[in-house]
Amino acid sequence: MYAPECQAEVTPSGQGNRSFSYTLEEHPKHAFGIMNQLRLSRQLCDVTLRVRYRDAPPADFPAHKVVLASSSPVFKAMFTAGLREQAMEVVPIEGVHPRVMERLVEFAYTASISVGERCVLHVMNGAVMYQIDSVVRACCDFLVQQLDPSNAIGIANFAEQIGCAELHQRAREYIYMHFGEVSKQEEFFNLSHCQLATLISRDELNVRCESEVFHACINWVQYDCEHRRPYVQALLRAVRCHALTPHFLQLQLQKCELLRSDARSKDYLAQIFQDLTLHKPTQVLPGRAPKVGQLIYTAGGYYRQSLGYLEAFNPRDGSWVRLADLQVPRSGLGGCVVGGLFYAVGGRNNSPDGNTDSAAIDCYNPMTNRWSPCAPMSVPRNRIGVGVIDGMIYAVGGSHGCVHHSSEGIGEEKEGFGGRKMGSREAGGWLPAPQRGCREGGGGTWGCPQSRDVARWDPPPKKKNQKINFSSRAGVCALNNCIYAMGGYDGTDQLNSTERYDVESDSWSFVAPMRHRRSALGVTVYQGKIYVLGRSRGGQGGFKYLILVVFFDPCWVGPRGARGW
Repeated sequence: MYAPECQAEVTPSGQGNRSFSYTLEEHPKHAFGIMNQLRLSRQLCDVTLRVRYRDAPPADFPAHKVVLASSSPVFKAMFTAGLREQAMEVVPIEGVHPRVMERLVEFAYTASISVGERCVLHVMNGAVMYQIDSVVRACCDFLVQQLDPSNAIGIANFAEQIGCAELHQRAREYIYMHFGEVSKQEEFFNLSHCQLATLISRDELNVRCESEVFHACINWVQYDCEHRRPYVQALLRAVRCHALTPHFLQLQLQKCELLRSDARSKDYLAQIFQDLTLHKPTQVLPGRAPKVGQLIYTAGGYYRQSLGYLEAFNPRDGSWVRLADLQVPRSGLGGCVVGGLFYAVGGRNNSPDGNTDSAAIDCYNPMTNRWSPCAPMSVPRNRIGVGVIDGMIYAVGGSHGCVHHSSEGIGEEKEGFGGRKMGSREAGGWLPAPQRGCREGGGGTWGCPQSRDVARWDPPPKKKNQKINFSSRAGVCALNNCIYAMGGYDGTDQLNSTERYDVESDSWSFVAPMRHRRSALGVTVYQGKIYVLGRSRGGQGGFKYLILVVFFDPCWVGPRGARGW
């Protein structure tokens, strides 16, 4: 019995433009799954890829042209552009291993591929050959994760050979960032002299000081001295030799057998040594500018008693990291960085048992997270300021009890301090400073526990008519071969004066004063400008602590966003 015919009518909309669209998102995956089953059972296949690779036995892979063409522009051109393969049922394939082609064909059907350390280079090479970009990206990401000092150069060379610019750039960046470790690997010693010269010429090399690059070149030559000796001078010209210190150059000229037997290279370094010693103006390459983040160290301090904390602040993410404590808690100390090592200079230990000013210098190695003692200053100094020029630490001002001190420095010949007077002023705050090079001696970086062969700064006699006002708690830093001392307290009021010490003329002079009077300020150098942070201002209600940032370039400017209380 049939159901009665439905008499209902569907009345169209008066507008007459209504529609309904339905999409089954799972359909492509389901359809390709069916086609893959057909491929595996060799049904409806219209092409067979016959793959030959060197000594490997040939292998046949049945497939569907339309699927291959959808995943690879090369296969699409092969089967649709009127080439002879368009009419062929069996297409010969060469230059790709059968196992690689098997994975690429499977990827065309499943959009899935698995690679490992043993096969990733072969798979990536095949994917590049057939322009399967998604597989290339997957292999590239995997290789970037596998980058290591022992394989970075090899991966960079492979990427260059197959024309993968992204992987080549990532590998090169890794080499620049980890140059010190890469330069000790076998791949480094297999570089050609042209490749090495190009590498060490890069501004992005991340090295603690230029001596790392110098030693890397010498070691590369000594690896095959007989054939590489002619390249010594060309490599030295690619090294930023003017960023080396005179003491380091002198040691190399005296002790390096390779240089002693090469007259041209020896003369070249001797001329640079003379230029640096006499502070001659020269046209030199800019310093290295690695793409690495910087950390800000804070050491010591005072809260009811002296603190022994050492912490590092990461400006990129605003995080703080607690590091190894000072061996003796101190406040009023100075700080600087030389050759990647942090130095804590002077200060005072305030404790319930009494107050003791310190002449100590302690060196912190971030690689080991440990402190080690260095040669002390000639006198104890509290609220001291320090700066670094040519790898030498300059200690400016400070006090010991009621006695105000002037300046001294640590530098060449042997570890120890020598002095040069300015108007006595106590300098306060932690002061990171720029540097042109690092000091080496006794076979190690100056400041390392193993190295005791460091130098003493011994300036000429004091010039006449040199008069600077007495003050305390000034800020000190080094910039462009000069030491700057800013602000301070003269016993009556805070100061806004700025004084500059010129190393070449060995003299102090006044420059543009700050806009505000301040003492106990923090000072640092960033991108060629002096930044002054905070201040304390006295009054009837005692000292008031302010948050205020200005920079000197060459006059004092308040940067946007500076805040004050």
